[in-house]
Amino acid sequence: MKDPAAFIASQTAIETAPLVSELRLHLATEITPIWQATEAHLAELNIEPPFWAFAWPGSQLLARWVLDHPERVRGKRVLDFACGGGLAGIACAKAGASEVLVNDIDPLALHAAQLNASLNGLSVTPLIGDQIDTIPAIDLLLCGDVCYNQQMADRIIPWLRRCAQDMEVWMADPGRPYAPKDGIEILISATLPTTMELEGKTARETRLCRILPCEGRKST
Repeated sequence: MKDPAAFIASQTAIETAPLVSELRLHLATEITPIWQATEAHLAELNIEPPFWAFAWPGSQLLARWVLDHPERVRGKRVLDFACGGGLAGIACAKAGASEVLVNDIDPLALHAAQLNASLNGLSVTPLIGDQIDTIPAIDLLLCGDVCYNQQMADRIIPWLRRCAQDMEVWMADPGRPYAPKDGIEILISATLPTTMELEGKTARETRLCRILPCEGRKST
């Protein structure tokens, strides 16, 4: 794609997420072209499904927690893994993180995250490539809604637990059946609005948890 920024701007509207009114984002809405685009049309353009164009419940809860508890991220080096549009990472930048890295396997998501950060007078640094099985040199790893199927959960959760030996790991989950039930510390839970088009329901019970390095053992 010759001009990802122009494409993102043309396909979205500048809006705020329901839970995070402090931050502006390029989002798909009922009146934007990408909302109405079919998977076949996106495939013709060689574009992955535009997960980056939506403020998912997990990223909203992460961002809200960070903005309400800035002391938890201030001065830290943060990675927003599977960042989508980068909402959680941008919240960390606003809360005073020393550096925010954003990572997603979709290159367009990295462009969207940088554009969204710029909208708010902030900056994030793209981290390209699949980071699973690496141990990033950071203080805090964030991820939202990464357990959307069994295959992904089986790959990601062991990696998150390994990372938790060396850093804080927070995961937001909107009630997916494949998310871990043990070896976690729940930081907050809330019922968040969503849409029938995205989730098949108008609200999801979403929780933000800290992944513990050892199953069933709470670290201090």
